Amino acid sequence: MRSRPQRCFARAARQISALALALLVTAARADEDFIDPVEDALAASAAHDSLRAKLSGALDLEGYQFAQPAPALIESNGTSLFLPRLTLYLDAQLGPYLYVFAESRVDRGFDPSNAHLQGRLDEYALRLTPWQDGRFNLQLGKFATVVGNWTLRHDSWENPFITAPLPYENLTGVWDIEAARSAGTVALWANVGPRPSTAFPIKSRSLPVVWGPSYTTGGSVAGTLGHFDYAAEVKNGALSSPPSAWNPTQAQWQNPTTSARLGYHPDESWNLGFSASSGSYLRASAEGSLMPGYTLGDYREILFGQDAAFAWHHWQVWAEAYETRFQIPRVGNADTVAYYLEAKLKLTPQFYTAVRWNQQLFATLPDGLGGSDRWGASIWRVDAGPAYRFTAHTQLKLQYSFQRQDSAIGPVNHLLAAQLTVRF
Repeated sequence: MRSRPQRCFARAARQISALALALLVTAARADEDFIDPVEDALAASAAHDSLRAKLSGALDLEGYQFAQPAPALIESNGTSLFLPRLTLYLDAQLGPYLYVFAESRVDRGFDPSNAHLQGRLDEYALRLTPWQDGRFNLQLGKFATVVGNWTLRHDSWENPFITAPLPYENLTGVWDIEAARSAGTVALWANVGPRPSTAFPIKSRSLPVVWGPSYTTGGSVAGTLGHFDYAAEVKNGALSSPPSAWNPTQAQWQNPTTSARLGYHPDESWNLGFSASSGSYLRASAEGSLMPGYTLGDYREILFGQDAAFAWHHWQVWAEAYETRFQIPRVGNADTVAYYLEAKLKLTPQFYTAVRWNQQLFATLPDGLGGSDRWGASIWRVDAGPAYRFTAHTQLKLQYSFQRQDSAIGPVNHLLAAQLTVRF
């Protein structure tokens, strides 16, 4: 007789399979001849085509099955979620030098949750391109970070998986609304203390290394010079800051975050990059909890990153590694290393499969008694799954993830997910 966990997992597999079958039937009925005229109707031009605007979008239907405590950024007391998401994109070219884009969503929150449907403006920016060869671009607004290479393919159509890599969604023991005053406090918040609890980490307070695509507000410069790419930005929040801190009203201009990436592409197959970032990870509301004599600027997230992308025939490979330090005055430096290696193999023009290895390791903090305490639960995760593109507008993805972490609460977790995307 199978054990209860085995029965639960088998039931979850059947539920996900049923959802995948339902999505498959829906996708098979998608009419490309219907979507093409819609795309044409949503484009407009004027002034001899020097002014152009296009409205496009995507409808995502996602299903998740997982064990408690819910992994990563999923916020739910149950073991399953169904998430509809409508995304609308506006792209406008205003003459030869100015470009405007915006992205809005209607969903149950930026990260998976069972909240009510809500509308949100995620991205908007104005880009100035004085030269057509791409040597220099100036951009102002609210947009994804220039750090790393995952943000270039983080939307549902381009991402080979349904979830983000581990560095972009694994919560640590560092909070953004309160400054830690001891190593024991950080261990408690990370749920690696002597008395583990399902109450931690608190997902509305705990921070990852990078929170998703990090749609913070500010300005950037970027360009291409021969075999080199460069990009630098000044934003109102650290890379670890949550979505609620990305808006201009949550400005941290007295302690801005500065990030940059230098890329090198020796040929069409390779693209290598080095990133760096530094900024305060605390919100202004945390000022009352600071150690005496210190300011918000002393509580910094300092990150160094390396990324690589390789393409050869039917293979695509990506990798990123981040060495991150959260400075905690009078406590110590909370250091962590997070990385992933991802590979995608196109088996046919419409069918591909992908696999990703993720891992995050944590150092220790001095306990004030001559010893040290760990400040995070080391974790590794394997993601795998196939995807099929029925048409140029419709795609179905499946994903299975197995996760193990050095924690007494939820050391092992399984996640099954399915996602149907229809873009127009």
